Amino acid sequence: MPETDLLAPEAPSAARNQRVVNNFAIQVATVNGSGSQTANLVLLRSIFQMGVPVSGKNMFPSNIAGLPTWYTIRASANGYLGRKKEVDFLIAMNPETAREDVLTLAPGAAVVFDEPLKLADLRKDLVFYPVPFDKLVTGLTTDAKLRRPVRNMLYDGVLSRLLSIDMAQMEHAIRKQLGRKQKAIDLNLGALKIGYDYAAANLPKQDPFVIEPMDKTQGMILIEGNAAAAIGCMMAGVTVVGWYPITPSSSLCESLIDYLKKYRRDETTGKATYAVIQAEDEIAALGMVIGAGWMGARAMTSTAGPGISLMSEFTGLGYYAEVPAVIFDVQRAGPSTGLPTRTGQQDVLSTAFLSHGDTKHPLLLPASVNECYTMAMDAFDVAERLQTPVFVLTDLDLGMNTWMSDPFQYPTKPFDRGKRLDADTLKRLGSFGRYRDVDGDGIPYRTVPGDGMPAFFTRGSGHNELAQYSERADDYAKNLDRLDRKFETARTLVPKPEVDLVDGGRVGLIAYGTTHWAIVESRDQLRAEHGFTTSYLRLRAYPFSEEVAAFIDACDRVYVVEQNRDGQMASLLKLDSTLERFAKIRSIRHYIGLPIDGRSVTTELLRQEGR
Repeated sequence: MPETDLLAPEAPSAARNQRVVNNFAIQVATVNGSGSQTANLVLLRSIFQMGVPVSGKNMFPSNIAGLPTWYTIRASANGYLGRKKEVDFLIAMNPETAREDVLTLAPGAAVVFDEPLKLADLRKDLVFYPVPFDKLVTGLTTDAKLRRPVRNMLYDGVLSRLLSIDMAQMEHAIRKQLGRKQKAIDLNLGALKIGYDYAAANLPKQDPFVIEPMDKTQGMILIEGNAAAAIGCMMAGVTVVGWYPITPSSSLCESLIDYLKKYRRDETTGKATYAVIQAEDEIAALGMVIGAGWMGARAMTSTAGPGISLMSEFTGLGYYAEVPAVIFDVQRAGPSTGLPTRTGQQDVLSTAFLSHGDTKHPLLLPASVNECYTMAMDAFDVAERLQTPVFVLTDLDLGMNTWMSDPFQYPTKPFDRGKRLDADTLKRLGSFGRYRDVDGDGIPYRTVPGDGMPAFFTRGSGHNELAQYSERADDYAKNLDRLDRKFETARTLVPKPEVDLVDGGRVGLIAYGTTHWAIVESRDQLRAEHGFTTSYLRLRAYPFSEEVAAFIDACDRVYVVEQNRDGQMASLLKLDSTLERFAKIRSIRHYIGLPIDGRSVTTELLRQEGR
């Protein structure tokens, strides 16, 4: 089905009797494996280079090739980066979905379509532009294998003409995308010109949509969240990577491997100063990371929901033996295999309490590619400070889609290696107890093999504060109480929430991760269209800091907006709340596998508020 919601919009997404400038969504409907990604990224980058804020979202099937795929580019003069519910300009290239794609559009939308599909008779309230793509591509190349991918660049040329996208920017984007592949560059530039010329000669402008130059992207970059997280891991000093491929997390470790190969080699010998191991499964991957963390290395892995499930037992070992590890969970839609190439926030509860027994784990919750970068570094510091596994929860939308961002700042603060025992500290303490709390924060001192400090046995079974095996009830309870005390300390170490508590905003919104972008837009809609002022808190980590409780206290009602069926973050907040706060918490949930949009939040909030 098309990348819209289940039903067609009831009303036009914009007034169609006037020009719509830099504020609409373009959707390209093709077949997976047809080579459309290059053309789509060229289109995205061209608009970006014209100074117009953009976001790109790819919805693709979980098979290798042959099924429908949709790529949606949103241009927003206001800088909105969340998904727009309505599609305004459709490029229909897939015969299997073309009719449904067209039928779900709002009145007044425009359609560029492959002429043999004969879509113009389907509706009278749309603008149609037929293009004979196969005929146009015939004169470009005699290589049948090349015709299919280069055919996509034709619609970029058509759109350049129809939407007034600067052809010079299109050419620049092609060169950026294809690098030094001059033959490919020449071929695609030829296709671009043919598409443009055809539109100029045969397709008079009938729709209201247009791109005009702005200055809102100067100095900014385009990058995927997984690549940003990989850069953050490298900057954090990671030296051991244990991983197993799984969508949508694979490109995180793949990107990290490329960066490590380039930047992590001994200047004298040229040998790698890191270790990357592709394990036989996710269980082994985390086992390798736990082992490396115990040895004192900064180690990480990345996975998705099914991998998180498999990592349960080793996560419990890391928690109970108190070994630092960093795990990136790029969430997708479950349960089970679910929708492997759709987005969601469905691992929150399972990850917070992962493993059997009394376990609680810190979660970092980036909302942007910049936070993927900075929170990667935060995660390693928090993991070593707390001596525990730390999870960074992103999602497919953030990890695999292209986002614009300010350039990343080079880190200046030193690594936080936590409580590592040294000779002076040992002298001050008088003796070493691996699991002894000497500072009241629940965090003991640790040693690593080869540092010259006292050694200890590491075990996942019962132990006392000296790391000796014990099944004594008092030893067990004392250890669990200390671990809980350490989790309380974590409240002061994890990133604090961002809070916007405004006068008159007695209704509060709480969100996290990529849901944030829908909240930004929804709050503007509520204020502009309904005079409804809201306050907002964006969670950036679990456990929750004192600011969260203060925010709930300041509001009459609080809506937790998230992308899962069961309101998992709302449940976590309720578990952490007094009865008074518990009664204020309500849920707005979105779980169709597509990124949440601002309009859906606005509609549901007004419904629950009875307005």
